[in-house]
Amino acid sequence: MDAFLADVEQRAYRIARVALSDHDEALDVVQDTMIRLVQKYQHRPANEWRTLFFSILHNRITDSHRKNTRRSRLFGWFGRATDNDDDSDPLERVSHHVGLQPEQQLAHSEALTEVDTVLAMLSIRQQQAFWMRMVEGLDTKTTAQVMGCSIGSVKTHLSRALAVLKEQLEDHYESI
Repeated sequence: MDAFLADVEQRAYRIARVALSDHDEALDVVQDTMIRLVQKYQHRPANEWRTLFFSILHNRITDSHRKNTRRSRLFGWFGRATDNDDDSDPLERVSHHVGLQPEQQLAHSEALTEVDTVLAMLSIRQQQAFWMRMVEGLDTKTTAQVMGCSIGSVKTHLSRALAVLKEQLEDHYESI
């Protein structure tokens, strides 16, 4: 279980960070997801952990959005500013590309930031379909189970996500 959690931790954080646009909230969601998986499903076969993990992550992100929506409705009229003091992404601060030249590292970092910005423009369902299918490599059926929707809905969300990504990023990259 430890190896599995170590393997998905950074990707789960990135999914939550893009979906929630808040570093601390994303960390909380990922931590809660991991705790719930261990507490409730560690006895399940290892081949089920990925689907269970992303189902829990999906539900935690949805719950967080609901909580934030309720909070903004309740306290929105106070005009409170958001706590975005630390906008930096720890994944981007740590260089996984040690062999690259500084210019290449900068270009890579800027590209990741740009992709994250475009992903944040997508609906939550489109983000989840994109991450699960394209990044995590889950099949359509498993993604549908995780998202609690039909296979056709997953295909639609993914198609729309890819269309937005292509439209927004095609000026910067030859092929997406």
